[in-house]
Amino acid sequence: MHIPDNYLSVSTCVVLTAATVPVWRRSIKKVVRDFPQERFSALGVAAACSFLAMMFNIPLPGGTTGHAVGGTVLAILLGPEAACVALTIALAIQALLFGDGGIIAFGANCFNLAFVCPFVGYYVYRAMKRFSKNALVAVAVSSYVGLNVAALTTAVQFGVQPSLFTDANGQALYCPYGLSVAIPAMMVGHLTVFGLAEAIFSVAVFAFIRKSAPRFSPEFADLTSETADADTANAQAPQTSDSRFLPVYLMLALLIVLSPLGLLAEGTAWGEWGADEIAATQAADDGPELGYTPSGLADGFAWNAPVPDYSLAETAPGLPDWAAYVLSAIIGTALSVVLAKLSYLFVAAKRSA
Repeated sequence: MHIPDNYLSVSTCVVLTAATVPVWRRSIKKVVRDFPQERFSALGVAAACSFLAMMFNIPLPGGTTGHAVGGTVLAILLGPEAACVALTIALAIQALLFGDGGIIAFGANCFNLAFVCPFVGYYVYRAMKRFSKNALVAVAVSSYVGLNVAALTTAVQFGVQPSLFTDANGQALYCPYGLSVAIPAMMVGHLTVFGLAEAIFSVAVFAFIRKSAPRFSPEFADLTSETADADTANAQAPQTSDSRFLPVYLMLALLIVLSPLGLLAEGTAWGEWGADEIAATQAADDGPELGYTPSGLADGFAWNAPVPDYSLAETAPGLPDWAAYVLSAIIGTALSVVLAKLSYLFVAAKRSA
């Protein structure tokens, strides 16, 4: 669901970015107002968790791939506003450093993945909690719904392009596939494999943190109060936020080690082809080849990412693909945590001013 540059018109990207700005403003204000220092550590962990989740590509028949996002479970654990900020950090790192998602399309990707996915999933979870005491079922269903609604908004953004933007010959300027192609192509994978992967990943993260690091999330306030009483009784010294979150850091380390599994999925996610690929790309598994490259896509903006496609082939040609992938995972995780810590320093300075 990472929309590359030039698949959407500039005007579409501007509209979606403008729609996301109020969400960013609200989310940043809430984080600045409500988050103490340890919550900023959690924010960096959340960004890293989503970054790593999106590295685990899953194949579909026909050569396309997809992945989990983790937007809903982060919203459940930290609040939808914090999830929005965390996912924005992850998407910025992916776009700027790894070329995963467009620069002009950054606002559109944030609209889908940092706004629609966590907010929809969060409110579905809250609604389900009123009727069901099984939190894991609520996490699974809400994360599935959140991801699929985000996939639908992405498909609609793709699908309206050929109706709105064409050249003098009637050929599409940007994404050439209309709603009748884009929606089924996007939704089949997300309603089945990718939605299931999102549910499994979200339940696993939720269950692990509830058991191993309940202080990571206000969602487990009742468990936190019980462990706090035990800590007081044992006269233990106060723990730093980093030591309390140690199990979560270990979880990130495991995801980094396992990240090369994402290389097993060959192919490209639907709608993320390069300009040199799209002319020969089939609209669907049994659809005809397009036969041309949309001029807006071929001649549009191009960002030269320092580490394109999480590969170091240009800077370290002898490095195995799996090692480059692990190194990219480490870099993305480290940047996520560092950016969150720098954000805290900025907020602390603003509060003391």
